[in-house]
This record gives sequence, C-alpha cells and structure tokens, in this order.
Amino acid sequence: MAGIGSSSYWEDLRKQARQLENELDLKLVSFSKLCTSYSSSRDGRRGETSDTTPLLNNSTQDRMFDTMSVEIEQLLAKLTAVNDKMAEYTNGPGTATINAALMHTLQRHRDILQDYTHEFHKTKNNFMAIREREDLLGSVRKDIETYKSGSGVNNRRTELFLKEHEHLRNSDRLMDDTISIAMATKENMTSQRGLLKSIQSRVNTLANRFPAINNLIQRVNLRKRRDSLILGSVIGVCTILLLLYAFH
Repeated sequence: MAGIGSSSYWEDLRKQARQLENELDLKLVSFSKLCTSYSSSRDGRRGETSDTTPLLNNSTQDRMFDTMSVEIEQLLAKLTAVNDKMAEYTNGPGTATINAALMHTLQRHRDILQDYTHEFHKTKNNFMAIREREDLLGSVRKDIETYKSGSGVNNRRTELFLKEHEHLRNSDRLMDDTISIAMATKENMTSQRGLLKSIQSRVNTLANRFPAINNLIQRVNLRKRRDSLILGSVIGVCTILLLLYAFH
C-alpha cells in the first residue's frame, strides 16, 4: 500500500509539472509575440515622416509586459518547486529499484525548466534593450525638437544635434550586433555545458552500475604506475653504470 501511495504521489507531481509546462509554453509564445509587436511598432513609428511624432506612446504594451513577466516568473517558481519535490522523492527510501527511470524523467523536466527559463530571460532582455534604446532616442529627438522650435535661428547647432543623433543611432546598431553575438556565444556555451553534464552523468551511471569496471580501471592504473617505476629504476641504474664506465 505504501508503494501504491508513493506511486500516486509521483504521478501527481508529474501531472503538476506537465500542466505548468503547458501553461508556460502558452505564456512564452504570447510573451514573444508581445515583444515582437512592440519592436515592430517602434520601427514603424521611427519610419513615419512627421518629425513631431512621439516615440514613446506604448504604455499599454508596457503594462502587459510587466504583468506577463510577473505571471511567467510565478509559473517558473512553481515548476521549480515541483521539480524539487520530484528530486526529494527520487532520493527517498523505496525507490532504489526504479531510481534510473525516475532520474531520467526528472532530468527531462529539469531540462524543460532550464529551456523555458532561458527563453524567458532572453525575450525579456531583448524587450528591455528595445525599450531603453527608444527611451534614449526619444529623449534625444525631443531635445532637438525643443531646441528647433525654441530658437530656430542657429542652423549650425541644429546640424550638430542631428549629426550627434545619427552617431547615437549608429552606435546603437553596433551595440545590437555586439549583443547578438554575445547572446549566440552564450547559447553555444550553455549547450556545450549541458552536453558535457549529460555525458558525465551517463558515465557516472555506468560506473555505479558496473563497479567491476572501476576495479579493473584501478588495477590497470596501478600496473601502469608499477611498470613506470620499474622502467624508471632500470633507466636510472643503466645511467649510473654508463657514467661509472665513462669515468673509469
């Protein structure tokens, strides 16, 4: 009866994990669409012909972004808690016979959680970068427009402001390219680290399942050390004999 209850508890945890993963998947798709539409609307507004069109007028999207961020963070926290409970269950008594299958299932849920967390932070960082960039460009353009409407006689200074604005936009484009390269590098390193961890986990699993392999490896290493010591001793003796023969 205890085994049936434990099995039911494990299945309940798996159902909770799958439900949270499905909710997160839907939320992340909507979150990505929101960030994409935000970026598109900003690019469209920048391409308008009217110089007096304000760049920052998306308060509704900003509120939606903040709300969805909080919801996704809460779902990630809940999924993390469920994964922790699953880990506690796999380490509990009575699960030794099926521990390998449980660990495989737990690792799959952990990988999904890691992927969702990475995707969320990546989308969120991109959104924040776009918003900060637009805040900067909007402030520069507002200063230029205020200066032009207030004095309108000093064309030289106006040209300097426009040139500085163009320099800022070029710097912003270079920064975006640099960030993209850095993000791609980070993703590759994360992927390689996950692959190495997976290989190490499999090797450790095999080593635990077949302890005779460890004993054999240890014997081979001891024999190699012994052979190295013998060979070193022989070489040392031969060297000493050659030196004695050379001096005599």
